[in-house]
Amino acid sequence: MIFLDPFFLCIVSILVLAVLGLPIGLSMIAGSILYLFMSGLDMGIAAEQFLNRMYSNYIILAVPLFILAAEFMNTGSLSDRLLAWCNAVVGRFRGGLAQVNVLQSMVFAGMSGSAIADAAGTGKMIYSLMTRDGKYPASFAAALTASSAVIGPIIPPSIPMVLYALVSDASIGYLFLGGIVPGAIMGISLAIIVYFKARTNNFPVEDPVPLRELPRITWTSLPALMMPVVLLFCIYSGITTPTEAAAVAAAYALIISIVLYRSISLRSFYRSLVTSSKTTVSIGMLIAGALVLNYVVTVENIPATLSSILTAWNLDPITFLIFVNVVLLLLGCMLEGTAIILIIVPVLVPSAAALGIDLVHFGVVVVINVMIGLITPPYGMLLFVMQSISRAKLRHIVGDTLPFLGALLAALLLFTFVPDTVLWLPRMFGYQG
Repeated sequence: MIFLDPFFLCIVSILVLAVLGLPIGLSMIAGSILYLFMSGLDMGIAAEQFLNRMYSNYIILAVPLFILAAEFMNTGSLSDRLLAWCNAVVGRFRGGLAQVNVLQSMVFAGMSGSAIADAAGTGKMIYSLMTRDGKYPASFAAALTASSAVIGPIIPPSIPMVLYALVSDASIGYLFLGGIVPGAIMGISLAIIVYFKARTNNFPVEDPVPLRELPRITWTSLPALMMPVVLLFCIYSGITTPTEAAAVAAAYALIISIVLYRSISLRSFYRSLVTSSKTTVSIGMLIAGALVLNYVVTVENIPATLSSILTAWNLDPITFLIFVNVVLLLLGCMLEGTAIILIIVPVLVPSAAALGIDLVHFGVVVVINVMIGLITPPYGMLLFVMQSISRAKLRHIVGDTLPFLGALLAALLLFTFVPDTVLWLPRMFGYQG
């Protein structure tokens, strides 16, 4: 009977434990151990899987290092300087603060590696500026903040792409490059919607920063703006591996904050270490649980079975990508992106490779899908995050989100059907895919 099938009980136990409030990483470990027990396998395999794969895979080290770099940027005054630069560049136009919201998401991209953390952190700051004195409706500001937050994990450095590289063996460096153009296009798409909304709703014009001040503000913000450039230079010059580049990024953010901006004390340094450690542990448990569950999925031969089913359906690459888009968008409404990348994507990667789909292109499309799912009604997690911050009615936030969601979905279709939008920049740096 299916109700006594070990894999069925494994999945049910994971869902039940997660609903009861157990962290999803621990839920996956518990469900996987139940599967091993019922299948008569050595339950020590669970520990063996995540210990061997976590300690032998140096890619994972990039995750805590990028998180630490983000904490140093947030604790120091780098965030304030970057926001001042964004305001000086686009704040002078009608709906300027809304345009600042979009630009700051692109500039702050990857500071936390999580769209939800970006929305609750720097996004909350710009949301407060937009709604101060009733300049913008709370629902519109919340909708724009949620929509612009999805850009963060697309533009490098990107923790979701590091995790995708972990499960697919694709190049982190080329994935980072592949996200730059799509991230810029997504930002431009949102800015266009903001432009027409500002004209239609007569949003206010902020007091412009004098142009003579722009060089000074740019010069002050330049060290923070150069962080992604330093990161990519280290990778593509051959000076460092991607993991070592993550360490360089953390050291760079710390040195800039201490030496140039003098904005980190011993107390704030310690607080950054503690905060980043807590975030790292939560992600680490999720990775550990996913590695054990992936072993269970492999034992059940699910990737090969799915590949056979898709082959029998005789899907072409474009149809397969559309299928993946729909599945991931639906899952993105309910699950955090890290869980989707670590659990669902490993099942899809073999099929994508068998159909001749470039894995860098596939990875960027997957990450964009997962991020857009966070603002897809009715259960997009970013919508609930911004509803709790803004206290606006959820239906009003959803209504204001729809134009931005439409723009992002149109951009996603472009990246899906035109792989060169993703692969052009990596090929400029020698990628052969």
